[in-house]
Amino acid sequence: MFRSVATQFVKVARGSVGLTAPRLGAVQAVRQSHGGPVETDEEFDARYEAYFNRPDIDGWQVRKGMNDILGMDLVPEPKIIIAALKACRRVNDFALAIRWLEGVVDKCGPKKSEIYPYLLSEIRPTLDQLGINTPEELGYDTPELGLKTVWEE
Repeated sequence: MFRSVATQFVKVARGSVGLTAPRLGAVQAVRQSHGGPVETDEEFDARYEAYFNRPDIDGWQVRKGMNDILGMDLVPEPKIIIAALKACRRVNDFALAIRWLEGVVDKCGPKKSEIYPYLLSEIRPTLDQLGINTPEELGYDTPELGLKTVWEE
């Protein structure tokens, strides 16, 4: 990418100085992307939902899918969260389900007060069905040994 940009810059610079004036109109277009297919939001959601809904998924694959999603610049849709929670139940990993919910809360970022209540209202039936508590219900949202600062009263 940098090489193609630098090459184009040199060509334009030479053309403006007059070294290659006859060839100035022959500057070729440079492809700026990898040229692969662009995936829509619905296709992305369906792909990850199908990934977590596989009956033969194991714990490592569940963790990999969760890590991939949490590494992206997005908040997962409720249907992806539900599919991942059900995958945690299939591999019998309660702790992973709680950590997944903690990661989803963290992905909400500064808009946690707006996004997280919506997500919680959408996934609440699944949480109740699977018997999974939220991190807030378990007390994980506040530090156990956290001390007040000198500015708190």
